Amino acid sequence: MPLDFSVVLNYWPVLLKGLALTLAFTGICALLGSLLGFVVSLLRQVKTPLLRLPLTLYVEFFRGTPLLIQLFWVFFCFPVVFGLNIPPYASVLIALTLFMGAITSETFRGALKSIASEQHDACTALGLTSKVKVLYVIFPQALLRAVPPLLSNVVSLFKESALISSVGVADLMFVGQNISNSTARPVEFLSAVAVIYFLVAFPLTRLVGVVEGRLLRRYAY
Repeated sequence: MPLDFSVVLNYWPVLLKGLALTLAFTGICALLGSLLGFVVSLLRQVKTPLLRLPLTLYVEFFRGTPLLIQLFWVFFCFPVVFGLNIPPYASVLIALTLFMGAITSETFRGALKSIASEQHDACTALGLTSKVKVLYVIFPQALLRAVPPLLSNVVSLFKESALISSVGVADLMFVGQNISNSTARPVEFLSAVAVIYFLVAFPLTRLVGVVEGRLLRRYAY
């Protein structure tokens, strides 16, 4: 069968719906995971082993195991272990958020360590509470330093999200696979899916360089 990429145009609206779901999962899990990662990075600095050790195990587990296994574990094992009926969409949100939280916690941990000790001493001298210090002094500086790697994490999450098709979620990859199977044209549709992923991810990777070059060099200290 000769190649005919024009057939992709007939299914373009369906592919865009899959892309919209992929972007929705990426955005929601990136936001929730970044907030989780910041909290985890803060709690890992405490000197209490009973709190620090479980969080360290969580981070190392999700950073050291494939995301596909994490998706399968949440999707298939959570209902058995915890006796909960978790729908596919919820299991994907849980798995991607935990994965994003683990990798961003290391990003924030490095950013927090880069803040000079004089900043903490100044907060203590001014009599600021821990909540005020974290929200208005530490967090803004840590976020500024963490922006480039955080954007890189978001790009990685967007690309890794193609794995959620393995649990039956109708994202871009799932839609592309189904159409290629039903039309017997895998080259055309899988190539179109690859191009769509590239068109979304490439500008984000360029944005990382722009932010790092133009913003951090001017405002980070």
